[in-house]
Amino acid sequence: MSKQQLQEFLIAHAVDQMTEFLIEDYSLSIIDALHFIYSSETYQKLSDVENGLYEQSPSYIYDLLNKEYCNGSYLLSDVG
Repeated sequence: MSKQQLQEFLIAHAVDQMTEFLIEDYSLSIIDALHFIYSSETYQKLSDVENGLYEQSPSYIYDLLNKEYCNGSYLLSDVG
């Protein structure tokens, strides 16, 4: 597995885990959870492989995402 493949795998794994956490914690639909993740500042940072955030645990990354969610950076009314 190349370094790029490993980075992509770890990012995808983190997104999968964060989706599950959002669904469990906030009873979001999978579509709403994924919409929030992919439009979040946390995901932008996660996708920037230069900063190494993708190397952290999904729980750690979710903590950052959860703070963003709780700060009201996202409104469910914006979906769809």
